[in-house]
Amino acid sequence: MVTAVKPDISFLIPAYNADDTLAECLASLQQQSRSNWQAVVVDDGSTDGTWELLEGIAKTDSRILPARQSNAGAAAARNHAARLAAAPLLCMLDADDWLDPTFIESMLPVAADTSPAVISYCAYRRVAPDGRLMRVEQPPALAGDAAKREFSSFCALAIHTVVFPKSLFERLGGMDETLQTGEEWELWLRMAFAGAEFRRVEQCLAFYSMKAGSLSGDPLKLVRDAVRVTTKAEALRMQEEVSTEGPETGWMTPALSQLRMLAWAACARLDPAPDVATLAALLPEIPDLAGQEGFLVEVILHGLRTGLLADGDDDLIDALAKWQPTFLSLIRLIERHSFPGTGRKIIETIGWQLTAGNLLRSFTLGNLQVVSVELGRLARIPKSKQADTLVMHAYSADEHVGSFVGPFWGDLSIRAQIRLIMQEMQAKEHLQTPRTLAYARSWTREALRGYRAFGGLIIRNGRRRGRLEKILVGIGRNAILACAPGDKQDNDARLSDILRDLKRGLPPRDRDVPGPRPEKKQQAPSVQSEEEHWEHIFERPDPWNYLSIYEQVKYEQTLSLIPQGIDKALELACAEGIFTEKLAQKVGHLTATDISQRAIDRAIERCRGRDNVEFRVLDFVRNDLPPQQDLIVCSEVLYYMKDEEMLAAVCGKMAAALKPNGYLITAHAHIRRDEPTRTGFDWGNPFGVGTIKQVLAAQPGLALEDTIETELYAIHRFRKGSLADPVLRVERHGTPLDADVAKHIIWGPAGVEREAAWTTEVTTSVPILMYHRIADEGPAALRRFRTPPDIFRKQMQFLRRQGYYAVTAPTLTKLFRSGRPIQGRPVMLTFDDAYLDFRTNAYPILAENDLSADVFVVTDKVGGRSDWDSAHGEPAALMSWPDIQALHEKGISFGSHLASHTPASAIDNDALLAEAMLSRDALQSRLGSPVEAIALPYGATDFRVPGILALAGYGVGFTTRPATASFSDSLFALPRLEVRGDRPLEAFPELIGLPGEFIG
Repeated sequence: MVTAVKPDISFLIPAYNADDTLAECLASLQQQSRSNWQAVVVDDGSTDGTWELLEGIAKTDSRILPARQSNAGAAAARNHAARLAAAPLLCMLDADDWLDPTFIESMLPVAADTSPAVISYCAYRRVAPDGRLMRVEQPPALAGDAAKREFSSFCALAIHTVVFPKSLFERLGGMDETLQTGEEWELWLRMAFAGAEFRRVEQCLAFYSMKAGSLSGDPLKLVRDAVRVTTKAEALRMQEEVSTEGPETGWMTPALSQLRMLAWAACARLDPAPDVATLAALLPEIPDLAGQEGFLVEVILHGLRTGLLADGDDDLIDALAKWQPTFLSLIRLIERHSFPGTGRKIIETIGWQLTAGNLLRSFTLGNLQVVSVELGRLARIPKSKQADTLVMHAYSADEHVGSFVGPFWGDLSIRAQIRLIMQEMQAKEHLQTPRTLAYARSWTREALRGYRAFGGLIIRNGRRRGRLEKILVGIGRNAILACAPGDKQDNDARLSDILRDLKRGLPPRDRDVPGPRPEKKQQAPSVQSEEEHWEHIFERPDPWNYLSIYEQVKYEQTLSLIPQGIDKALELACAEGIFTEKLAQKVGHLTATDISQRAIDRAIERCRGRDNVEFRVLDFVRNDLPPQQDLIVCSEVLYYMKDEEMLAAVCGKMAAALKPNGYLITAHAHIRRDEPTRTGFDWGNPFGVGTIKQVLAAQPGLALEDTIETELYAIHRFRKGSLADPVLRVERHGTPLDADVAKHIIWGPAGVEREAAWTTEVTTSVPILMYHRIADEGPAALRRFRTPPDIFRKQMQFLRRQGYYAVTAPTLTKLFRSGRPIQGRPVMLTFDDAYLDFRTNAYPILAENDLSADVFVVTDKVGGRSDWDSAHGEPAALMSWPDIQALHEKGISFGSHLASHTPASAIDNDALLAEAMLSRDALQSRLGSPVEAIALPYGATDFRVPGILALAGYGVGFTTRPATASFSDSLFALPRLEVRGDRPLEAFPELIGLPGEFIG
């Protein structure tokens, strides 16, 4: 007789008709490396020999305490056992569980009856009826609030893997006896919300012997009780005010947790197959699973592996006929309640996981057909009726030579398979050239078709060897295809018919595209001298837009510094006399000079009738200045001195030309290179107003008297005389700024110059930013997709300050195809849907920051409203074709957002190909230039879509997958970083990869 005076742990074991497993369960306890345990076994009204077996074992081991009750369920039996337990720590076993001999030794040191209580848990394995050990079931980490989160969603721990204090069990009132399944889940949930700590033991120490007909295998009861437990979990969460907000919290809604159990239960219990509709009727709500496809795939596969006792994915393929009907019923349920295409993604993901495990297996799962072909034994492959997506793996002598994933329309004849192998897999070298007369005839025919280029290259020989080899490869490829068996019903023939019909249906291209045409740019003449340079500048009148509000405000501020009683004044670099005309009204006599004869001629014409103005052509750097001036005005020109030595010489000239107590007034901009820590222009001049002021102040006898300081420039008045206390006035510059001025401004503190980044940095990735609307007002439900203009302006100023330059889709495609590192800091700005506020709000901000963008147009909705948003409020206006054409002429790039804004994953192959072609043709016809880019509505894509877009003529496609695009990405699946309007401004630098940088 084995005895334990004071056990350290009591095992609570309900037994109902368990005479076939109970002995093994108790034997696993008797084999423990530590013997100080107790087992309280409660016979729950068994009708077989369970009680007799229990009594017999207990007679030989006093550590086993037998008890009986009328059948009341497992929860009631465990509560009964707990009342009889003598140890401070408890563990609950089912009669078909058994434990590793080191279970007690490993688990007891971790668990503790303390405050808060400490609970230990471990991994476990299921054991098939034939004795096979299934995969290790590894529990999640449950530290902190993770326990509350995980138990709110599912039963994260198997019942026999947990050791917990008896005091905690009693304080919580034991198990809920009204639950027929999930009673341990509900207990772990209450323990988590009671503050218990869960600590994982990194070992697999528990085992579960699977047998048919167990209560926990009833799908109806599993789903029904899961609804009860998850509903309680939500009540506990709300009671304790546990937040589910914030990034990556991982909390699931009760509806998602309940559907999770439904999916698992339906897939785990296939014999008899459960009625998915009956299970769904138990759920209070069925959620949209868009974005949760990967998660549900793992749930489904776990359920299938559990229910089918599958060792690997080959076992699932073998049993496909058994589980596919239930699986497809589940997919149909999901499709009815989720974003279109969600079910398709689940099918594709599961199909890909199955085929990835063994590329030699062929099977069909829903719309996905997987085929494996041996190049030496090609034979016609019929298309499954429901399939529209093909995964084809090709082998040559047991070597995998390539795979194709994409749409298909018909049977795979030998010719269709060879085309995929040669053109899509790029594996022609693995095909044997047929030694047949038909091949020879085909080769000759293909060679004769290109005889001119072929013969010319042979004559020229060496210099054209590469092209000759390319032509020979093409001839051989076409010859193989021409002699391979095919027919009018195969995939290629059917696709050719579809494409031919679609092209016939396209409207003829409008060659006379309405809208503005770009002027032909004339090549600038080579500049031989300073005079010629400035003559070229003044070929166009008013080259710097001196009539803008910005310049006019600066003029008025400059005039305000001119003292009364000025008799003789000199203006240097008067340009076309716009300021001269104003200055003449403030002085007695004015000499206005400029290096350009063109500028002087226009100034004379402008100031005709001003008798007190004299004009001269003068190079003030090389020539002397008229002496004895009461006032000299020199604005916006000293930047052009090549160095500070030249600047100092000119400043000395101006000081010398002044009378005693004469005045010098200068107005110059802050230049970023000169003052890198403040707002300034990014002109390439060597210095700006900061250096100019210092050099002037250093001139003997010249003293700073008055300053008007603005954010963008400063106006200084110097006096030739004794030092006075200088006056500083801070004023505003004129607004709005002309785009040609604004695009050269870098706002804020120090950043990175574009030129510096271009010469010192290279990258293999590009952040592609995704916007929708740039607007203040709109439906609250769409706040995420709406960025206020003032926030957008700060974001664009941030990019400008950090040295980013914008690339558009055509440029990005070339850069990625080249495979060469990209210089500087590229960024791509994309705008979906072509809202009207892009033209009114976004484009002006882009222009003032010297940035371009790509806009994706819903071509059937142009000029209308975003009716796809109508469920959330008043739809927003979209741009018209004249809007789009005008912006296209200004450098904005346009691509397709399909024609109808329908998710691509919800459209069949033929319809998607037609819509993609029609949308592209509409854009090309209106814009008069090629269109290669497309961004799919909602980012909805699947295995078929890239291939269909390529057939429609596109070269690059953008998704909504959140990541920075890199060379490794498929050109038809480039990720984008969504700029959300409901996030704080400070989130933008982090999104772009520069966390913590100043943004306004």
